[in-house]
Amino acid sequence: MKPTLRYGRTVPRNPVTLVHRVYRHVFPEVNEQLGRWREAADRMPDPELRRQAIASMASKEFHCKGGAVYAAANLPMRHVLIPLIVAFQTISDYLDNLCDRSTSLDPDDFRLLHRSMLDAVDPDAPLADYYALRSEREDDGYLHKLVRTCQSCVSQLPSYAVVRDRVKELVGLYADLQVYKHIRRDLREGELLAWWEKHRSRYPHLRWNEFAAATGSTLGVFYLFLAAAEQRLTDEQAETIRRCYFPHVCGLHILLDYLIDQEEDLAGGDLNFCSYYEDGETTAKQIADIARRARADIAELEHPRFHRMIIEGLLALYLSDPKVREQEHVRRVSKKLMKGSPFMRILFFAFSVWIRRSSS
Repeated sequence: MKPTLRYGRTVPRNPVTLVHRVYRHVFPEVNEQLGRWREAADRMPDPELRRQAIASMASKEFHCKGGAVYAAANLPMRHVLIPLIVAFQTISDYLDNLCDRSTSLDPDDFRLLHRSMLDAVDPDAPLADYYALRSEREDDGYLHKLVRTCQSCVSQLPSYAVVRDRVKELVGLYADLQVYKHIRRDLREGELLAWWEKHRSRYPHLRWNEFAAATGSTLGVFYLFLAAAEQRLTDEQAETIRRCYFPHVCGLHILLDYLIDQEEDLAGGDLNFCSYYEDGETTAKQIADIARRARADIAELEHPRFHRMIIEGLLALYLSDPKVREQEHVRRVSKKLMKGSPFMRILFFAFSVWIRRSSS
């Protein structure tokens, strides 16, 4: 049974309406929120924390803009959804920078840092000293302010109690991934494979790298936030949403991200899940199959066209990145994935180019 959500009365029904709402309402408010967090980051006493916080916003602004697209489906609640999505994604990007370019390789340090994300989605959780296991600690309350903002926002979502456990499940998987993929290079693959063994029975059709990629997406969390803005969300509706987004919509999101970052990650010695495919043809086949499954999954949701726009928008956003043109094998994969592109993806492709230029 498809979830029937009241916000669906105002959900964008075509790409032109969605782009208009995003341009007119969503992006200006995202920019305002990011401006406030940038001012807070500028005040950090510790130079390393300050550098990573500013760098995460400068290089990953489009993560917040992409996530905030969900607020376009419920403009009356955007005053809650946009600050929530921006704050949560800012924590994610900041911690990713701290771990990715870290002065530490301690898994306990990474685990404690990411406890902030679990606390952020639990309005009853007390704050902790998230920097306790690293030398850089003075952030003028930056991370605590981000966590409190998220807690305040989720408390204002009428049906958050219905989605909270599912949100925490997805955030917990995200935290696991961030711990395992940032530890010592000689340990990370073994830890990821051992982690996969605990979950593979639920997703036997996936490869281990595809499951890991899916856990790295925040899209399922953002859609659950949007659903929780509904007054009478049921447990059945919340479970349908989680199942329809994870793992395929989430997996497509992060595999596209890794696809375009292959040369960059190789140069930096960073783990890249697309590098585990045998060749470019296999890469294209596997990602295309996950995209097909994602489209089939969202057909179970009410207003599947909105979610189809999310999927086509992901393909457009990542495959319009200049890094695609710079990597011949990625360009070949991109052409296969874009083959038979519908009108909405062409429109989003042009819009994505504009987003990237306006953010640079």
